[in-house]
Amino acid sequence: MAGGDNLRLIVVTPERTLLDEPVAALRFPLYDGDIGILPGRLPLIGRLGAGELHIQSSAGTSNYFVDGGFVQVLGANVTLLTDRAIPAKELSAQEAEKQLAAAIAKVAKTDEEIDAKFAEQQRARKMLHMAIHSH
Repeated sequence: MAGGDNLRLIVVTPERTLLDEPVAALRFPLYDGDIGILPGRLPLIGRLGAGELHIQSSAGTSNYFVDGGFVQVLGANVTLLTDRAIPAKELSAQEAEKQLAAAIAKVAKTDEEIDAKFAEQQRARKMLHMAIHSH
């Protein structure tokens, strides 16, 4: 990248490499809160949460729903390995509402089941929020 003006964003899902392009800046969820990345960022390895990947590039802005995984920032390269990345325009509010209802209806008996139920509810709520606000 010329003069460190851009980052190179690589988004990989289990099925394929979804993105490999230059970007000016991006923001995405870590498991404990959102983080923004600009050129010149110090190295970072982190665990992704579920939520919005917001990308700024010379072509404009784009948004994806990402669902967990890992991120590595090394030099100008930002690599996100995620279970799934869905363009915001493809999100369905109806589908997110179904997922939320299913998560709420789950019966959880152990601490692990309670944690998983809460995580599923949070994921569905974030997806629903993005689906409503991206259309």
